[in-house]
Amino acid sequence: MSRIGKMPVHIPPGVELDVDDTAVVVKGPKGELAITIHHSLRVERDEKSLVVYRQNDEPEQRALHGLTRSLLNNMVIGVTQGFERILDLVGTGYRAEQQSKNLLLQLGFSHPVTVEPLGSNELVAASQTRVIVRGIDKQQVGEQAARIRKLRRPNPYTGKGIKYDGEEVKRKEGKSAVSAGS
Repeated sequence: MSRIGKMPVHIPPGVELDVDDTAVVVKGPKGELAITIHHSLRVERDEKSLVVYRQNDEPEQRALHGLTRSLLNNMVIGVTQGFERILDLVGTGYRAEQQSKNLLLQLGFSHPVTVEPLGSNELVAASQTRVIVRGIDKQQVGEQAARIRKLRRPNPYTGKGIKYDGEEVKRKEGKSAVSAGS
């Protein structure tokens, strides 16, 4: 069995689950998420946990087993705690500004860039150089953060750009002066 797939998903108090043959709906204090279950998998609910079972040991089944369990776990975490990604703007003149639900980014272009939230995500300009993406769907939060980072990737020579909090930008050495003897 898959080592991830066989672990039960613990259900904290305050989370409601609706499990049937083809779908699972998770409701919590932060919102509601739903997932469609592959026809070859089976999800069973106990008192305080969910367990995913598969029909056979084929590689495709094993992969879906672990994936489904991880998606269910992320849904439970999302509706209780939520997810967030922090982005840092590095560079002279790079700044973020809150405009209602949207973000207005100055990234060294001739024009400001407006970023609208995806789905139920929340965009917050924590400071002029820090942006926080929050939401209940881990995939959407990651997608939103990746799209913002893509607007101005970190330059390996100068280090300027948008990077994830804690991301190490591997710096390259620039051109060096040619020695006089050649």
